[in-house]
Amino acid sequence: MTATFLPAALSGFLLGASLIVAIGAQNAFILRQGLLKQHVFILCLICALSDAVLIGAGVAGLGTLIARSPVLINVVTVGGALFLFSYAVIAFKRATKPDTLRAANNGKGSLKAAIAACLAFTFLNPHVYLDTVVLLGSLSAHYDGPARTAYALGAMLASFVWFFGLGYGARLLQPFFAKPSAWRVLDMLVGLVMAGIGLSLSSRLVG
Repeated sequence: MTATFLPAALSGFLLGASLIVAIGAQNAFILRQGLLKQHVFILCLICALSDAVLIGAGVAGLGTLIARSPVLINVVTVGGALFLFSYAVIAFKRATKPDTLRAANNGKGSLKAAIAACLAFTFLNPHVYLDTVVLLGSLSAHYDGPARTAYALGAMLASFVWFFGLGYGARLLQPFFAKPSAWRVLDMLVGLVMAGIGLSLSSRLVG
């Protein structure tokens, strides 16, 4: 059982990591919060637990259901694109008035607002469903019993390692972001990422 369990867990971990370790809206948001040291633990936990729930649902068979529902995918896609465009505008506005790290920390943002944004980045992004639920879920069909459970746990572990590593590792860059110009660059990049993903989503509406 161990010989099957471990390879399945490793496979799930590597595949899960390959899907989340990329420049995206959710990662950009966690990076910025990590730099500001604002609500890092709870936001990383929300992202990781959300992935765990979605991965579990995909392995349980929800991935097949979503893949067969173009209407559901389109609804999520439109909502996600609108949210990303809105956040891109906010990021570009921030770039015109960048704060130093000290000023940003003194003006700590609302926990409720941060959680709302985090949930929106997670559940209004169709890529989350297509990657964690559909792709990871469908590939779990290669495993049975304990091995399938190990595969799911490995993928979930990848999310926990990545988000907490990103959130708390971001503070290593704080000396660089003590300059207003660095925040201007970061917010411009965040805005471009959000707008780019929004355009990408808009072009993938299922006909």
